[in-house]
Amino acid sequence: MEINFEKQGGLVPAVVQDASTEKILMVGFMNQEAYEKTVQEKRVTFFSRTKQRLWTKGETSGHFLDVVQVLIDCDQDTVLIKANPKGATCHTGADTCFFEKNTQTDYDFLTKLITTIKSRKEEESDKSYTSSLFKKGINKIAQKVGEEAVEVVIEAKDNNDDLFRNEAADLFFHYLVLLEAKNISFTEIIEVLKQRHK
Repeated sequence: MEINFEKQGGLVPAVVQDASTEKILMVGFMNQEAYEKTVQEKRVTFFSRTKQRLWTKGETSGHFLDVVQVLIDCDQDTVLIKANPKGATCHTGADTCFFEKNTQTDYDFLTKLITTIKSRKEEESDKSYTSSLFKKGINKIAQKVGEEAVEVVIEAKDNNDDLFRNEAADLFFHYLVLLEAKNISFTEIIEVLKQRHK
C-alpha cells in the first residue's frame, strides 16, 4: 500500500509502538524521504518540523528505534512503526513521550518468544536449535514434545522444584514449536480454553 503524502501537505503522522510491549512510544512526522530512509535503514527517521530536516531518532542520544515492522493505515495517511527502542524514547529521559513505563509483562515475553519461534521457522538458520527442529519435521517435533512431557512427569514425582521448573519450561517451549509447525496459533488454543470455561 502506498502512502498518500500529498493529502496532508507532504507529511504524515508516524506512531511508534514498542514491538514487544505494544506501548506507544512516541509520535512524529515523516515526509517521503524520511519514510524511505526508515524502511531502508531499519531505524526510525522523522522529518523535524522545527529543524526543517530529516532527524533519525537517537542520532545524538544513541537511543535509536530499530524497526521491526511498518504498517500503513486504511486511509493511507498514517504510519504505524513497531520498533525495539535502544534506551529511553523521550528526550526527558522517560520510557515514552506519554510518560508511561515501558516494562515487559510475562505476556509480552510470551508474545516475543512466539514471534521468535515463527522467525526461526522462516529463516532456517543453521545456528539455531529451533530452526533445526523445523528442518527435522513434524514427527521429530512431536516426539520431542513427548520426551519433554515424560521428563516433566518424572521431575514432578521428585522434590527438586528447580529441575521441575526447567523441565516444565522445556515442555512449554517445544509445545509452542509444535503449534507453529502445525500452523496453529497460541491464541487459537486460548480461545478453546475460553469456550470451555463458559
